[in-house]
Amino acid sequence: MNRREWAPRLVVVLGYVCLALAFTWPLPLYLGSRLTGDPGGDTGVYVWNQWVFQREMWSGGNPLTTERIFSLTSPVNLSQHNYTAFLNLLALPVIPLVGVVAAFNLVLLGATVLTALCTYALARLAFPTTRLEAFAAGAAFAWSPVLVARTTGHFSLVTGAPLAAFMFLLIKADRTRRTGYAAGAGLAMAWAAFCDPYFAVFCLLVTGLYVVSQAIALDRREQAVHGAWILNVLILTVGGLVGGLAIGQGGQLDLWGWSISMRGLYTPVMLLTLLVTARLALEFRAHLTGRPYLGWTLQFALIAGLACAGPLSPVLYGLGQRIADGRFVNPPILWRSSPRGVDLLALLHPNPNHPLSKWWLGDGQSAAPVTFVEYTAALSLVALAVIVIGVWKGGFRPKTSWWWLTVGFAALSLGPFVIVNGLNTYVPGPWALLRYVPVISAVRTPTRFAIVAALCVAVLMAGALAALGTRWPQRRRAIAGTVLTLLLLELLPAPRTLYSAEFSPLLQTIADDPRPVRVLNLPFGVRDGVSSAGDFSARSQFEQTRHGKALIGGYLSRVSRQRLLEMRRRFPVLTTLLTLSEGGETSARDRATLMREGPAFVAGSGLGYVVVDTRRCAPDVVKLVEAAFDLEPLGHDGRLTLYRPRATRPH
Repeated sequence: MNRREWAPRLVVVLGYVCLALAFTWPLPLYLGSRLTGDPGGDTGVYVWNQWVFQREMWSGGNPLTTERIFSLTSPVNLSQHNYTAFLNLLALPVIPLVGVVAAFNLVLLGATVLTALCTYALARLAFPTTRLEAFAAGAAFAWSPVLVARTTGHFSLVTGAPLAAFMFLLIKADRTRRTGYAAGAGLAMAWAAFCDPYFAVFCLLVTGLYVVSQAIALDRREQAVHGAWILNVLILTVGGLVGGLAIGQGGQLDLWGWSISMRGLYTPVMLLTLLVTARLALEFRAHLTGRPYLGWTLQFALIAGLACAGPLSPVLYGLGQRIADGRFVNPPILWRSSPRGVDLLALLHPNPNHPLSKWWLGDGQSAAPVTFVEYTAALSLVALAVIVIGVWKGGFRPKTSWWWLTVGFAALSLGPFVIVNGLNTYVPGPWALLRYVPVISAVRTPTRFAIVAALCVAVLMAGALAALGTRWPQRRRAIAGTVLTLLLLELLPAPRTLYSAEFSPLLQTIADDPRPVRVLNLPFGVRDGVSSAGDFSARSQFEQTRHGKALIGGYLSRVSRQRLLEMRRRFPVLTTLLTLSEGGETSARDRATLMREGPAFVAGSGLGYVVVDTRRCAPDVVKLVEAAFDLEPLGHDGRLTLYRPRATRPH
């Protein structure tokens, strides 16, 4: 490769590196002491992921299992945990050099740049873009509001690079019909799974939508369809019923001995939606495009599946073990109360990360951080405007697959029922049914489908820029430069809100203890992404990266009920601690049991230290545990109080 070939590519890389530094400012000044998310929330667990992966690797163990948490029970199988194995691998050689926190931040910056580069390559492949136009696409996705919001807590979703890589290889495989690209797509799917399990499901859905859009065409019927009037009458009838229920309170109808109760809108609106869908279907006819897609699709699926299964085999083996042991966690899918999607208007919301948006509309991250990280789905308004102008003035006519992917994933992000400006319309979206499909149902939170929609919008924007540049070639560079400038001004999230990643000096006392003792955190608990017993904070696992000792409690994405039962059965003392940590009432008998069995628990569990979060733990609970475990205080820093059982003092 000569200089004329590598120099422009180097400029692209350096450009994205500069954006990564600017758009996380002032984080580059505090790489070792600040984080973009609160370490007391999910951020702390993602930092712990990288630490425990490194710990297990260097100790010669299996990095997909650990005994560092829930250490009084059997080893933890991490195959159902959102483990971010790809980011863990990137951090593996960096942690010994700069420390856990700095390594985490450097990996975050590197993953963002990689996402931009993969999107850049996808835009160059999908449309005849210039480097500047493709550069804008990479910036539009890597620093899209939906991804920047995830850097405050859901770091596994920040690495969108494998999604872009998968789409790149899928298109190449379709165009060339070469098995090498099909195998590459399978490897990209495995890469996606090692970033976030949801991403692997997204790849499956991308493939399905892409194949359907290429193989099936929809044409409007030239002649009216007989019998359509029946559907029209039914639509008017059911629509009137829905309107009546919305205005009134509903009621009960007795008809020929049958009692029909109509009080909610879920069923009537679903029926109305099905009737409207059927009526629209009569206006169009679907037919095959004539492309020989079935054979190639089966071949692609076989090759990609085998290529994907190889790297994922350790995870698949771990999942098989959980199933065999009855420890596989499969949360139920409820029709009305399952996780909702994003608000329809949230897709068109101004960038909530922008300083002007925070000043004008309020700082959603500070006001409601959990809602902010999960329900931010704003698509770039600049990108959407460019696409509209490209279609209107530039003759931009992308393949239908791009519209299917963009609209399809945006619709999926709306969740089971469409919400508009906070109002539940009760209109079922496509996710209302797809969430019951095996494998696809693994996506428990539909808001995250907006990530793929944001990727498609970024690539479509690059295609629209190319169309406008072709329409006015003498102004092509100026158009792309102007759009890039407006885009960067829109997406700017700096200065970023940063959170302290400083460790309490009390933890050094635990770290300096050479004994393999365990640490009990109060409040105590067992927590996962869908349930909680007691009150465990992810900050405890973040602090474990400093002191290094095994924890008795813990937090994972999925914790089996059997593990909690095992803990309760083997150590009844912990059952009382769980109840106390929840603020629940305990009987005099439970407290007496705690006092009586406390010394035996301390000796049998190898308990070396008790760390109390005084802001979250009631004083009477602390006094009870002090007496039961015969604790001596070692220090207090304003938030934490460190205790040590007198019976297990180091000699």
